[in-house]
Amino acid sequence: MNDESREFLQNMPQLKPGETFQFRCHPGVDCFNACCSDLNLMLTPYDALRLRRALGKSSREFIHAHCLVAAGQDLGFPMVRLRMLDDDRQSCPFVRPEGCSVYPDRPGACRTYPLGRASMLDDDGNLVEHFFIVQEPHCNGFKEKSHWSSGEWLQDQGLEEYNEANDRYMRLMNRWKGQGRSLDERQANMAFLALYQPDDFRRFITDMRMFDRVNVDEERQRAIMEDEEAALAFGLDWLELILMGDCPGLEKK
Repeated sequence: MNDESREFLQNMPQLKPGETFQFRCHPGVDCFNACCSDLNLMLTPYDALRLRRALGKSSREFIHAHCLVAAGQDLGFPMVRLRMLDDDRQSCPFVRPEGCSVYPDRPGACRTYPLGRASMLDDDGNLVEHFFIVQEPHCNGFKEKSHWSSGEWLQDQGLEEYNEANDRYMRLMNRWKGQGRSLDERQANMAFLALYQPDDFRRFITDMRMFDRVNVDEERQRAIMEDEEAALAFGLDWLELILMGDCPGLEKK
């Protein structure tokens, strides 16, 4: 854990193990939908996968219509931000008066709110989670009488799959960070293909005869070509292999 991460956590009001918070959001709360505007909402690869599939768009269509893309200044990994509407409130494109139109596939950050979750690796490589409360002045959901522990909230909001995929990405970036360098343009393009374009990545796998080059059993091959979650998991392994030269979940033939 670096000094910057330690300082960040020390300055946030942490939710301690066993501690609960009071919150509920529903259309009867007078601030309903107020938090769905003027957002700097970063989309992880798994966020983008779920949203794109819910909208029935190809990855290229989704990125063109709904995303702003840049390279991270430090590591060079692609950073994708949801494009807000060009209205007075800078509204989320998926919010409606009755609520979120993509609610079953909403991004992890929306699910986690009003919790903040910081995941990082300690000096021994173990995953460490910290939770804190994001209590904005306008939010009246904290006046509701439902009480939650962090674990109860994560389970209720269906965050297990999101956190698993996002933590896998964090581990890759953390390992790359140890190299002390940033992705070059070619590497960044490969990362974007593998992480944010699973439909195009599967065509790339076929065109490059990738399964002839790495050890992947037939069952996993079928899953990768039929299931986008499996394709993303393979993309993360493949990136780690080509960037670092080895990967616990994948090896060259």
